[in-house]
Parts: sequence; structure tokens; C-alpha cells
Amino acid sequence: MVIYGLALMGGCMIVGTGLGYLIGHLVGIDANVGGVGIAMLLLVIIARHLMDRDQLSKLAQSGIQFWSAMYIPIVVAMCARQNVVAAYNAGALAFIAGLGAVFAGFLLIRPISALGEKSDPLPPLGEEEAALAAAPASKGGK
Repeated sequence: MVIYGLALMGGCMIVGTGLGYLIGHLVGIDANVGGVGIAMLLLVIIARHLMDRDQLSKLAQSGIQFWSAMYIPIVVAMCARQNVVAAYNAGALAFIAGLGAVFAGFLLIRPISALGEKSDPLPPLGEEEAALAAAPASKGGK
């Protein structure tokens, strides 16, 4: 079972959720406003800081990557569904504004990616990492 890095991710989620509810309270909404996004940003910032200082083990880095790969698509799908339902119920203008935001996001992919440094591809997994990555699948889904 991949559990490495969960303490860091859980801590970021708790702080992000608390801040999301605080923001919601400050603007007069009884809801979490951006807590998951705040948690993801905290996770990225803290994990990058720890990796730059070589204070995050390779297993913890692998665990965070695994859970990010599992978690982010689920959150995006949930948000997308909620936004589409809200836009549909609000009328055509909200739906068109949502499509405009998606289109603008697509247009910004290339300029934003050009800001980053060119890097080499990731190296292949070592024997220990490959065995760790294959371990959950070898148990037959149990």
C-alpha cells in the first residue's frame, strides 16, 4: 500500500479546508471556498521546498505523486460537473462565460509552459521503485 507522503498531503488538506471555510465565512457564504485548491497549492509549494532542500525522501515523493495522480482528476471531474450544472441552471450567459474561461485556459497552455526551463525526461524507475509501484496491483485489488 502506498502511504508515503500522506501526512504532508493530509496536513495540507486540513489547512486548505480550514482556510476555505474561513474565506467562505468572510464573504458571507456558508461553504468551503477554494479549500481544495488552497490545499493543492500548499502541497506543491511545501513539497517543492522540501525537495529543493533534499528533506523529502524518494518514497514520500513517489507517494505524493501517486495520490496526486489519483486525486486531482477526481476533484477536477467533480468541479466540472458542478460548474456545468450551475451554468445550465443559471442560463446561457453563465454557460458562455464558462466556455470562454476554458478556451482562455487552452490558449494559455503554450505561453505558460514556455516560462519553465527545458529539462531532461524523467529517468526510468529503479528496481526498488518499480517493485513498490507494482505492489498494489499484484494483490489482486485487495
